Amino acid sequence: MFRDNSLIPTEAVRLASLALLAETPRRYGDLAAEVRHFTSCITGPSLELMGTPLELLRLEGLVASRSGTGMADNAVLEITEAGRVALGALLRAQLRAPSGDMNRLALLLKLRFLHLLPCEEQGAQIAHIADSLEAEIARLQDLRRGQEAAPPEFRAWLDQDIAALEARLDGLNKGAARP
Repeated sequence: MFRDNSLIPTEAVRLASLALLAETPRRYGDLAAEVRHFTSCITGPSLELMGTPLELLRLEGLVASRSGTGMADNAVLEITEAGRVALGALLRAQLRAPSGDMNRLALLLKLRFLHLLPCEEQGAQIAHIADSLEAEIARLQDLRRGQEAAPPEFRAWLDQDIAALEARLDGLNKGAARP
């Protein structure tokens, strides 16, 4: 963890893995795919989030194989009592400000000073920003699908994030349509 007791990226992956197993045992490959899908939908592809291999969780005694030995035979994994303790600690970790602050700053600076570009380049920049917003909306919508069993607060938060991004995209498109 960071000094402020917030999660480092690999701990976020550990949290996702242990939490998914706390819900229900899963096959090794299914768990790896679900964690990768979940994190990629939120952050996009990230080497930083490759995280702790599931084998390490097994060696640390946080998960156990119900059947089989691990990745080689796609064992069914389940969380152990030590894993539940570790999961509790990870769930209690502090939250940090969003890590996308530099990207947000770049976006706002670009929008603020867009008028300094030639008109034809302004349109290309607006299109680039719109593409970026659309990709982020698509990632969150992809995550939102299949979450009917998740707590309503989680679904509502995702719905609000999607609506906010759609409003930003709509505002960007309306602003670009003005002469």
